[in-house]
Amino acid sequence: MKHIAIISDTHGILRESVMAELDAANCIIHAGDIDTPSIADAVRMLGETYMVRGNNDMDWAKELPASISATIEGVRFFIVHNRKDVPRHLSEVDVVIYGHSHKYFSEVIDGVLYLNPGSCGKRRFNLELTMGRMTVDGGQYQYEKVIIPHD
Repeated sequence: MKHIAIISDTHGILRESVMAELDAANCIIHAGDIDTPSIADAVRMLGETYMVRGNNDMDWAKELPASISATIEGVRFFIVHNRKDVPRHLSEVDVVIYGHSHKYFSEVIDGVLYLNPGSCGKRRFNLELTMGRMTVDGGQYQYEKVIIPHD
C-alpha cells in the first residue's frame, strides 16, 4: 500500500501544510507548473516522485517530461499538466492526473478517474487552495480532496 500526495500548480510556493502532506506520503505526483528548480528539488528529496513539466516551467525544466505513464501498486496512471493534452484514445489507464486550471476536479469517466488536484501555490481567481491525497493498493485506489489553509 502507498499513500500518494498529488499536487499541481505550486508556482514557486511550498506551504508548510503542503510540505507536511508531502512528507507523510510514500509517493508524490506533481502535475506541473512547478516554476522553480528549488521546488522540484525539495519535492524530489522527499522520496518517490513523478513530475511533469507545466506551461510555466521554463528552460530549467526542459528535461522534465510533458507526460508520464506509471503503475503504482497496480494502479495505472497517466500524468500530464493540461487535460487537453490527454490522448483521445488513452487505454490501459485507471487514473489521469492533470493540473493547469487551478480548480479541483474529480470524476470517473468511462471507468477512468480524471483528477485535478487544483493549486496549492499562489491563490488565483478566488479559488480555494487544494491538493489530493490517494491510497493505492492491489490495483484499487481511494482518494480525497485536501483543502489548504491560506493567508
